Amino acid sequence: MEKLNLPQYGLNIKTDAQNKYIFDIIRKKFLVLTPEEWVRQNFVHFLINDLHYPQSLIATENGLKLFNTQKRADIVIYGRDMKPLVVVECKATDVTITQETFNQVARYNINFKARLVIVTNGMKHYCARFDAASSRYTFLNEIPDYSQLI
Repeated sequence: MEKLNLPQYGLNIKTDAQNKYIFDIIRKKFLVLTPEEWVRQNFVHFLINDLHYPQSLIATENGLKLFNTQKRADIVIYGRDMKPLVVVECKATDVTITQETFNQVARYNINFKARLVIVTNGMKHYCARFDAASSRYTFLNEIPDYSQLI
């Protein structure tokens, strides 16, 4: 798989006759290794190992209902009170992050009301703080460490 703009981690990958699989440490199971899953799993490890987000407070492929349609948020990070703090949308490395990509995670955040939203394709990472009072987003220069959010 492609080298990402993230630290390298010793991810658990296995192969059978048809597919490669990657172990999801959150869901505790192997998943088909797609380009988007490669980004998602590396980003989860980045959040845990480098930004100190507690693994026990992270959910991957978290379902939500949005305008009577079932959707899935790639990564949701909760506070100790189990209220969403961060919503992350992951894309494959060949997907350019556009305003529409950001709009997707902002729509998901209508449901979650998290303080931060992040969009990543593994090469570029964008993070914005959500101000609930004004319903506005402010882009940040870097993704905050977990301790900066609590």
